[in-house]
Amino acid sequence: MQRTGMARGDAEFVEFARASSARLTHAAFLMTGNHHHAEDAAQTALVRTYASWSRIRNGDPYGYARSVLVNHLVDTWRRPIREYPSDDLPERRGGDMAEEVATRRWLVTALGTLTARERAVVVLRHYFDLPEAQVARELDVSVGTVKSTSSRALEKLRTAGLPAPRPQETCR
Repeated sequence: MQRTGMARGDAEFVEFARASSARLTHAAFLMTGNHHHAEDAAQTALVRTYASWSRIRNGDPYGYARSVLVNHLVDTWRRPIREYPSDDLPERRGGDMAEEVATRRWLVTALGTLTARERAVVVLRHYFDLPEAQVARELDVSVGTVKSTSSRALEKLRTAGLPAPRPQETCR
């Protein structure tokens, strides 16, 4: 028998990571407003998901990874991590992405008007399209807090002249 160096379930996790990475990164970007922080947060979520893979792989691994992502971001808001700048620039994607950039800029501007909690609630409710009860569980707050925070956040977006997000219109 030939050994490939992969443990049981590793190939399954690699497939899961490939399928989930972009969406986790995008959600993290919506919550942080910073592409580099988003990539780091998504990577952390995937690493922690892998550590629990044998236990969660037959359940809802994406839900688990999403919860890990949100919890990690909330922790970093509570205890900011020091970063040190580097002279190395990240790789850039090719092609004309004008519309994608305009949409992203609009979304980042809109979300930037919100507090960290408001941003997390809006992203979980409208980007992930989660019910209020699940958002409350993931943020460890009451359903009433989710409702009031969501209402306040959407009102801020309306008064800022930015339309409130709708699940069908967000970039998934």
